Amino acid sequence: MELTRELAAARLAAWERRSIDDAALRPAAVALTVSPDPDGRYGIWVLRRPSTLRTHANQFALPGGRLDAGEDAAQAALRELHEEIGIALAPESVIGLLDDYPTRSGYAITPVVCWAEVATVPQPSPDEVDEVYFVGVDELTAEPAFDTIEQSPRPVIRLPIMGTWVHAPTAAVIYQFAEVVVQGRGTRVDHLEQPPFAWK
Repeated sequence: MELTRELAAARLAAWERRSIDDAALRPAAVALTVSPDPDGRYGIWVLRRPSTLRTHANQFALPGGRLDAGEDAAQAALRELHEEIGIALAPESVIGLLDDYPTRSGYAITPVVCWAEVATVPQPSPDEVDEVYFVGVDELTAEPAFDTIEQSPRPVIRLPIMGTWVHAPTAAVIYQFAEVVVQGRGTRVDHLEQPPFAWK
């Protein structure tokens, strides 16, 4: 079945979202922006961070970051989407939220699902983005791998997309998007672990 805005919004509206209320975690948001490419194929934008960053250098990510004072998750996700890859969307583009995901680096990430009606060419900020990838919706449903590590009893998720492995937290968020929004499954991901290199 083809993914449409109406179907995606309906699945998100029916989803009983889990939020995190933990004062020890800083609130953050990421944008999962469904957009057509020039050929009409739908997908989302995934970034790779520059090697010059103090934290999370060279890691794959979704556009996003910490909430500024007075912002909610949707506002922060749209702001970061514009600042990081030059895509400006109206508040009406937000069609729902997925579960908050707690990170080892001290954040509670709220994934904000947006819908872009027309194809737009990203204009990445070189200070925050090394490369932007457009990942088709079909590719996002690839079967993840679950590893074990000595540091945690929880399974570590990695997702085979873009010809490489993407790790949590990004892999966990994309996996839930693929399960809930694309395939209509009730899959939770807050129990999934991140690899030790992402803990800092």
